[in-house]
Amino acid sequence: MKLIILDRDGVLNQDSDDYIKSVDEWIPLAGSAEAVGRLTQAGYTLAVATNQSGVARGYFSLDTLHAMHKKMTALAAEHGGRFVHIAYCPHGPDDQCDCRKPLPGLIHQIEQALGVSAQGSWMVGDSIRDLEAGIAAGCQPVLVRTGKGAKSEGKLPSPSLPNVAVFDDLATFADFLLLPDQHE
Repeated sequence: MKLIILDRDGVLNQDSDDYIKSVDEWIPLAGSAEAVGRLTQAGYTLAVATNQSGVARGYFSLDTLHAMHKKMTALAAEHGGRFVHIAYCPHGPDDQCDCRKPLPGLIHQIEQALGVSAQGSWMVGDSIRDLEAGIAAGCQPVLVRTGKGAKSEGKLPSPSLPNVAVFDDLATFADFLLLPDQHE
């Protein structure tokens, strides 16, 4: 299985320091749904691993979160894309959970749901904590410059993240995987 694990906010949709609190605030990034479609059609298996502490903070409900994911899934499907699993951490930073990135718990949830190892898979994120979660689970880290990615890029390389591939956005990463001349 060719698994790609995606962060949500800043990779698939616009991010906000004020949190994405409603379906209307969930706005796809240009080219992201199309990239999910192209990757799915090419045989990649896509999953999402997303911290959603806005639930614990009372900014939005689990029902609202599920409605956002329904919108995200429907948009991807319009372009032939599919997410096989969406793992989310609803906890706050002080809740002592094992799923909040940079811990690898969400990736382990994806592994359990799919019955596969994420070892060697791609972990695409826009923050250092996304990449650290991927590394902790044996994934290949990819940083996109969308969302918080441009700011995060300034923190690379680091001792814990020496070799991170960086792309402008999810569509550019998809081009890298799908277009043979990108590997030369």
